[in-house]
Amino acid sequence: MTMERHVPLIIGYDGSESARHAITRAALLFAGRPAVVLYAWESLETIAAHHGVWDSAAPATLRDADAAAHRAAERVAAEGAALARAAGLDAEPRVDVSPVGAWETLVRVADETDAALIVLRARGLRGLRSLMLGSVADGVAHHARQPVLIVPAPTLAEARRTRGTPEPTTAGTHA
Repeated sequence: MTMERHVPLIIGYDGSESARHAITRAALLFAGRPAVVLYAWESLETIAAHHGVWDSAAPATLRDADAAAHRAAERVAAEGAALARAAGLDAEPRVDVSPVGAWETLVRVADETDAALIVLRARGLRGLRSLMLGSVADGVAHHARQPVLIVPAPTLAEARRTRGTPEPTTAGTHA
């Protein structure tokens, strides 16, 4: 698959160490490409309405909290875009309210921008939980129309590297 250089990457970013690592890995692979560093957040007003915890005093309080959360989200997205630019991508920040979930927002924005690829972090889970992707990665992987690059957390990747890769089994194969 060839990716046209003007078609952006969508990079899911939440400010975590794993998300920063995903940006640097994407930049190594796709240096110079345009990228949208996306922070998706769910409005408290939407959550309250969905769960039926809405009262007459709540709207103003929730709107104030949402405004503060939106400003924080803009700072996080700007930080991610700056990191992406420093790593060699032509990045711009974007913040979108997520009415359903972050995975839905990533998929929607990828469709809106005709993105070439969606990049996101894998959760740094261990043990049995590490066998499952996080809900965002799982949702994107199952619903995106674009290719998806899921970058493991640095600590998880290093643990896998030092543990070694198990030998493939031949059970159930035919000669």
